[in-house]
Amino acid sequence: MHAVDTNVLIRLLVRDNPKQTASAERYIENGAWVSLLVLIESLCVLDSYYEKTRAEIAKAVHLLLNHASLVIQDPETVASALQSFNEVKGVSFSDCLIIAVAHKAGHRPLGTFDAKLAKVDGAVLL
Repeated sequence: MHAVDTNVLIRLLVRDNPKQTASAERYIENGAWVSLLVLIESLCVLDSYYEKTRAEIAKAVHLLLNHASLVIQDPETVASALQSFNEVKGVSFSDCLIIAVAHKAGHRPLGTFDAKLAKVDGAVLL
């Protein structure tokens, strides 16, 4: 299976360059894998460069999890992070994914100095 980088995923999500979007769609039509690193980097780009809202970022993650041609690395963990992201305002998706990955690996709680992050189930404020 092919894998995609951040630029390809951004083209598929934002669709702001018709030529690159078409190329990306052809590339993934038989399936493509998205690593957690590419997912997080892409969401950071959506937030910082494209100034997408929390709701738009959540929608993008949902779309990727349910995409017919894309396979997200560890989709159950990403879905768990999405649930936390939707439940706790003010916390980034990447922070929610950090907790979900730690929990899947059997490491609880996650210690943090971030008061907002500590509101997510499984995190503790130090």
